Amino acid sequence: MREFDLIVVGAGSGLDVASAFASQGKEVAVVEPGPLGGTCLNRGCIPSKMLIHRADIIDEIRDSERFHVDAEVQDIHFEEMVDEVNQEIHEDSQQIKQGIEQSENHTLYRTKTRFVDNETLDVSSAEAEEDRITADKIVVAAGTRPIVPPIDGVEDVDYMTSKEALELDEKPDDIVIIGGGYISAELAHFYNSMGVDITIIERNDTMLNYEDGEISDKYTEIARETFDVNTGFSAVEVEDLEDDRIGVVAEDQDSNERSFEADELLIAAGREPNTDSLEVEKTDIETDDRGYVEVNEYMQTSVDHIYALGDIVGKHPFKHAANLEADVALVNAFAGNRKEVDYTAMPHAIFTSPQIAGVGDTEEQLSEKGVEYRKVKYEYKKTGMGMALKEENGFVKVLASEDGEILGCHIIGAHASQQIHEVLVAMRSGDGKASDIQDTIHIHPALNEVVQRAFNQL
Repeated sequence: MREFDLIVVGAGSGLDVASAFASQGKEVAVVEPGPLGGTCLNRGCIPSKMLIHRADIIDEIRDSERFHVDAEVQDIHFEEMVDEVNQEIHEDSQQIKQGIEQSENHTLYRTKTRFVDNETLDVSSAEAEEDRITADKIVVAAGTRPIVPPIDGVEDVDYMTSKEALELDEKPDDIVIIGGGYISAELAHFYNSMGVDITIIERNDTMLNYEDGEISDKYTEIARETFDVNTGFSAVEVEDLEDDRIGVVAEDQDSNERSFEADELLIAAGREPNTDSLEVEKTDIETDDRGYVEVNEYMQTSVDHIYALGDIVGKHPFKHAANLEADVALVNAFAGNRKEVDYTAMPHAIFTSPQIAGVGDTEEQLSEKGVEYRKVKYEYKKTGMGMALKEENGFVKVLASEDGEILGCHIIGAHASQQIHEVLVAMRSGDGKASDIQDTIHIHPALNEVVQRAFNQL
């Protein structure tokens, strides 16, 4: 059995820890069966946003008539578009792989792995002489995978998850999407812009139901104008039909049925942790009732020498959160527990049309906690740049305490993922007060005046 200073399971943000250890002359094992770079690079944020940018360009052209510009999309080279994006992703992943293989202090195991006990991992399916490896420190960063609900007939049809949906080599005429979360919203935007008819089946009353209620309501309203949105329905049966079509039957709480069919079925019903395939039950690592690894403020598991980070800990399923956690895990695994993770002002964004971004509590969360708050809302169209963009739906919503502490900010509209950042700086690096934004000089008539004007209403 080969011994290492560090074993990292997963080649996403965990590589930050691996590289830092290796740079200090430590012997590091990286165990990863899939493409290197993790979910974000290979089948998540990066390829999806590259494709979504192309969708945004198409939408701009189609929308040009509103600005008295006569332009049209004459053709969409879908296969070339998808191939180009995936080729770039593959090249980036290969560069990471080559870097690890050329390192004297890294050993790469291209295999699935499982725990044997608290100290040992089985890598017997790798092309290596040893079957088992051990280390002084272990970092578990093995991520999550798409959930496939137990729908009758689902195992008998050729469905897609988000991974396959980013790799299609032929544009379908229509897609049925099961689920109404952020993956559904983003991929619906991309494919609809490509000319694909979209049907969405969502069991909740709104799409993006975990967002602030006013954001969720507004997005669902907008989505209904573009997609066939069926809220309050759950898919109960799927089957193959003639001409390579797929049929879906959905029911509401009163057992009312609706039937749908399409060229493709996309399941976007959430994600689940990969702890089961790691067989963590053979260790003393504690998990919650959903299977996510439980960690303390040092990103340390219930086994002192094992740390965990990223999606598998179930805190914040974002790449920027995983990078933060990797930094904390690195310091503590290398030098002892001295750095606590700080999730203050952890933001998120959804790159649909329009974009959505948020930070802090939603109004519903504050009400549930019994926290007193003030709320204000300001519309994009009331600003100079909002008028220039003809942004009719966008708004900024601010939640704050009576003394001006920022409790939450939620944005829907153009460039929301950028608009949110001055709020993040105020909450994390400033005093966390509305005055941080109110007292900042904003360029007129830049779009972020809408943020300032929202805060000025407090």
